[in-house]
Amino acid sequence: MPRGPKKHLKRLNAPSHWMLDKLGGVFAPKPSPGPHKQRECLPLTVLLRNRLKYALTGREVKAILMQRLVKVDGKIRTDPTYPAGFMDVIEIEKTNEAFRLVYDPKGRFVPHRITKEEASYKLCKVKRQQFGKAGVPYIATHDGRTIRYPDPDIKVNDTIMLDIETGKPKEFIKFELGNMCMVTGGANNGRVGIMTKREKHKGAFDIIELKDATGNTFVTRQTNVFVIGHKNTPLVSLPKGKGVRLTILEEQAKIYKGEKKVLDA
Repeated sequence: MPRGPKKHLKRLNAPSHWMLDKLGGVFAPKPSPGPHKQRECLPLTVLLRNRLKYALTGREVKAILMQRLVKVDGKIRTDPTYPAGFMDVIEIEKTNEAFRLVYDPKGRFVPHRITKEEASYKLCKVKRQQFGKAGVPYIATHDGRTIRYPDPDIKVNDTIMLDIETGKPKEFIKFELGNMCMVTGGANNGRVGIMTKREKHKGAFDIIELKDATGNTFVTRQTNVFVIGHKNTPLVSLPKGKGVRLTILEEQAKIYKGEKKVLDA
């Protein structure tokens, strides 16, 4: 019998949002244990090779990382399978670039290019609020951080704006109706909308109703909702599409419109 943790991941078993081609090999990079879950992260190999196209092979990715050129949330990372996740800031100082990992409207990770100012902070969802040893209050965030002595008004499901350099919260957004949210799981993953309704179900999952910029409403579980801004103003810039998911017909019309412009030109 094999003993110990599994160290391999077959390509067909990798999360579909990594968008790895089926015939590009047998295996995929298995994410190392880290701050994000295996199926809710993007290993640095996939990010640098498949998304940003800075490398052609896994060996080239390793060469880039071993030169200590890539920072994740302000810390140099040299592990090719380090799990970068939602809201993480990836900095490459040599090219003077910074990216934030967010979901596109179809629920796939996109490295969204951001400014130097925006790269100085990230948003974190509060997962737990407890008292530790000697009665010290602390909160635990979605990316594995523990913050001691937080503001007493910060509760579970709220979002904090974390200063990456100091590791301390600058401000926070309450989990309440009227605030802008992004869905981070389920069938509506990647969609952005305003929270309009909150249904409590005892012994089951609480349901949140959201309305997007085009007026479409959709529902998801409370655990999938991540508050990203006060009212209509997001605290982080959003990727192409602004979290609005188009229907198949709307997408088709958009493509035809683009093709027509090219032909007319």
